[in-house]
Amino acid sequence: MKKLFAFCLAAVCGLSLAVAAEKDEEGFKTITDGKSFDGWKINENKESWSLEDGAFKAKGDRSHLFYVGDDKPFVNFELKVDCKTAPGSNGGIYFHTKFQETGWPKYGFESQVNNTHGDPIKTGSLYQVVNVKESGKDDTWWTQHIIVKGKHIVVKVDGKTVVDYTEPEGKEAGKDFTRVVDKGTFALQAHDPKSVVWFKNIRVKRLD
Repeated sequence: MKKLFAFCLAAVCGLSLAVAAEKDEEGFKTITDGKSFDGWKINENKESWSLEDGAFKAKGDRSHLFYVGDDKPFVNFELKVDCKTAPGSNGGIYFHTKFQETGWPKYGFESQVNNTHGDPIKTGSLYQVVNVKESGKDDTWWTQHIIVKGKHIVVKVDGKTVVDYTEPEGKEAGKDFTRVVDKGTFALQAHDPKSVVWFKNIRVKRLD
C-alpha cells in the first residue's frame, strides 16, 4: 500500500511539474529551427559559426549572430536561451541591439555567458552594468532567461535571479556608451578562437 501511495504521489507530482513547465513556456515563440541559420545573420568571420545537434555553435574569431527574422523591434519581452560552455569559454547574449558589420555590438546590453573563462564577469551578468561573480558549470546545459519591462531588467539562470536592475532616470544614448534600455533585436557572441559555446532552443515572448 505504501509503495502504491508513493507511486501515485510521484505520478501526481510529475504531472503537476509538467503542467507548470508548460504554462511557464506559454506564449513563447521559438526563433530557431535547429537545422539552419534561417532568420539569423552573421556579421564578420562567418566560419566562427556552425550547427551541431540542433544548436548554434560558436567557435572562432570574434563574430556575432544577429536575429533578423522579425522586422518589428523588441521592446518589452522575455527571452530564453539554452546555453552550454566548454571549459575556459566566453560568450554572450545581446538584446536591444542592431546589426553591424564588424566589431563588438555598440548598442544594447550583453548578458554574459562565461563560467570559467579568465574574465571575472560571469554568467548572467549585465556586462559592465551589473556584474555577477558566481559561476555555473561547464559542459552542462542551462537556461538563461532575460526579462525586460520598461526600464526594468531581470536575468535568471535556471530560474535563479542573478540580476535585478532598473535603469536610472535621465540616462541617455550617446552619454552612456549607448547602453540604455531602448529597443532592438538579439545577437549571440563568438568571443575568441579558444572559446566554444552552444546556444539552442531560443524562444521569445513579447510583453505589452
